[in-house]
Amino acid sequence: MTAGPFSLSALYREDRFQLSSGDVAVGRCNSAGQHYFCEACFSWVYTRPGGLEGMVNIRTPMLEDAAAFPPFAEFFTQEILPGMTSGAPLSFKTAPSSAVEFLKLTDAYEQWDQRPA
Repeated sequence: MTAGPFSLSALYREDRFQLSSGDVAVGRCNSAGQHYFCEACFSWVYTRPGGLEGMVNIRTPMLEDAAAFPPFAEFFTQEILPGMTSGAPLSFKTAPSSAVEFLKLTDAYEQWDQRPA
């Protein structure tokens, strides 16, 4: 999905997301959320994460211009392999522990000067 050792995604508010083409198949994830896969190739396209109601986690390699979405935050760096950094300006040993913390990151991303227009 990413041609590298990272799972690249972008968290957006659901009201700012629209699937522009294709059909998706619904799957389950380990939490209360749901994964959505391309019905044609079964690639993982996006997730509606459990505990983050109203949010959509989009797999940026599935976007038409994926290169326009540089990493903003990296998570679980306590498990990172030597030399494997994403270049993201924000870095966390684990993941934010609450929906409030994720929403703060979403707001910070909206203000980030390298975010795509």
